[in-house]
Amino acid sequence: MKKTVRDVDVAGKKVLVRCDFNVPMKDGAITDDFRIVSALPTIKYLIENNACVILMSHMGKPKGEPKPELSLAPVAKRLEELLGQEVKFSSCPTVVCDHIREVAAALKPGEVMLLENTRYRVEETKSEEPFTGELASLGELFVNDAFGTAHRDHSSTAGIARYLPTVSGFLIEKEVKFLGDAVESPERPFVAIMGGAKVGDKIPVIENLMKKVDSIIIGGGMTYTFFKSMGYEIGKSILDADSIDLAKELLAKAEAAGVKILLPVDTVCAKEFDNDSEKAVFDADKMPADMMGMDIGPKTVELYAKAIAEAKTIVWNGPMGVFEMPNFAEGTKAVAQALADSDAVTVIGGGDSAAAVEQFGLKDKMTHVSTGGGASMEFLEGKVLPGIACIEEK
Repeated sequence: MKKTVRDVDVAGKKVLVRCDFNVPMKDGAITDDFRIVSALPTIKYLIENNACVILMSHMGKPKGEPKPELSLAPVAKRLEELLGQEVKFSSCPTVVCDHIREVAAALKPGEVMLLENTRYRVEETKSEEPFTGELASLGELFVNDAFGTAHRDHSSTAGIARYLPTVSGFLIEKEVKFLGDAVESPERPFVAIMGGAKVGDKIPVIENLMKKVDSIIIGGGMTYTFFKSMGYEIGKSILDADSIDLAKELLAKAEAAGVKILLPVDTVCAKEFDNDSEKAVFDADKMPADMMGMDIGPKTVELYAKAIAEAKTIVWNGPMGVFEMPNFAEGTKAVAQALADSDAVTVIGGGDSAAAVEQFGLKDKMTHVSTGGGASMEFLEGKVLPGIACIEEK
């Protein structure tokens, strides 16, 4: 068991908190504050327990240069609204400077400050000095609550743990609990739903889950690589050509392990990759050579909904089709609705799946929606995540 903020005395201490405020922006405004809201329980706990709170996060990929459009200034403003108190913020191009040190040193119990985008510094993504030490020098305790970057060994996610006592915040605690329980001690039947485009990206996850699940539902662009490995015509559908043999091997391994792999039995095809393209539904083995698969078909929806209704634990990572286009969102929406109607423990593995349940207004119907797509993938893969490994054991 990892230590959390509950296990340490934070009163009067300068507490450095790594959050994941990498939120989507448009024209300088935040379009979705889910990640900010997810960090609030930890931040509020620290404020209520008289810590001097120093928040940090990255945003986007400024690649070691200060870029005004990737400043965390809008995050500071939104945090002020959500917390109902001042969040001290100064846009320092080097993240840590004399002014920032002065503000941090003068911070009183219950006050909050936010540092500038940690990726303004080139050392951040390499967990290098002097940046790691500069960050650590601001605090007395490190709280990692950024699950979305827990798979990164960066200065602000794991490097600071070389200097300071390190515990987790409530978000990481929650993520590890739901993802860990789902994988290690699931109530059965345990169903994994895997979507998205590239089979190669999901192979290690599928292989790890194959040892634990009762069945795996496949959807999205990766479907057509499986179809190709089975000798089906896939027309102009997306194909992960390097993974055709791997797909064939996975099907054989699943059969040997007694794990049921459910593949689409019909697919919605379109002439072009366009929402308004001419479309039609075809059985899986009858796709026309001049069309491309864009979504799972109605018979597949029925098949998948039945498997979901019978499950007691479900992990979902990756959409069933091109859900960003309304005319090809039905499969993903139907699967999301089936999860919402289920009495199973439903864990959504971040990324596009999280975006989909949000888009369909079903996020609140899920047991847990992960804030980290890449991190949840690596967690489900069985990998050690640096940002979690660095947290002290109880």
